[in-house]
Amino acid sequence: MSNILLIFICLLAGTALQRLKAFPKNTAVVLNQYVLYIALPAMALFYIPKIQLRYELLFPAAVAWISFGMAFVFFHFLGKRLGWSNKLTGCLILTAGLGNTSFVGIPVIQALYGSEGLETLIVVDLPGTFVVLSTVGILVANSYAHTKNSVSLLKKMFSFPPLIAFLFGLLLALFKVDFPEPLSETFKMLAATISPIALLSVGYQLKFQKDSKHYPYLILGLMFQLIFVPLVIFMVYYGVFHLNDTATKVCIIEAAMAPMITAAILANTHGLKPQLSNMMVGFGIPISFVTIGLWYLLIEYIM
Repeated sequence: MSNILLIFICLLAGTALQRLKAFPKNTAVVLNQYVLYIALPAMALFYIPKIQLRYELLFPAAVAWISFGMAFVFFHFLGKRLGWSNKLTGCLILTAGLGNTSFVGIPVIQALYGSEGLETLIVVDLPGTFVVLSTVGILVANSYAHTKNSVSLLKKMFSFPPLIAFLFGLLLALFKVDFPEPLSETFKMLAATISPIALLSVGYQLKFQKDSKHYPYLILGLMFQLIFVPLVIFMVYYGVFHLNDTATKVCIIEAAMAPMITAAILANTHGLKPQLSNMMVGFGIPISFVTIGLWYLLIEYIM
């Protein structure tokens, strides 16, 4: 419950900070850079070396790749057909294609499936959502922000601190080596700052406008993320592969999470419709608690 309260308190606090002149206009930029360059790498360096690599991890790790792949195909071709700007298309691919598998996922999965569910969540989040964000996510962000030079794109991707940290952590996992406990605990404490800082940043940039032109795209993006994506994961994992264990249920619930806060930050830092990306998170989180509840009832009844 405390984690869920943290989400709403930080969003509200960020919104309130907009009215204080003590905070400069680039406050959100600074907060975003902290998350991308310090907190996220720390998260990778704490969790990745502790993962035991095995075949069964492919299914939870694939959730984010499937989700992002569908978002790219759907919004890319829909955007081309309807004449959308590259910035709008890129924003929807990032925010509707990546779920909030950690910030919102951790308290929800812990409440529904306990420690067993959290073991699956880590695999969905780190080798899945985290790596998608750090690789193809940054490629999409740069591509739709008109950075067309392939050498520049690859340079940005492989100089992206979260990806560097993930690759280093994966190397340690392969050799079954971890950092000394004091250093590992330091990474853990830095990683714990992701949620409040990222949520404050989103709240600081969030503006609710009755006549916003973004509402049609907001509705489309949230329907894709909260309904269509988990439906596909359910049909593939349960309908095709006949999986019905707890890990599969966690995969479906994780697929139904609200848009990823860090994906919205990535979109913001690349100028991909910042207002829409923040609306996707600001509206998506409270709405997702309703849709996740419905998905939970459905899979528990059927599976």
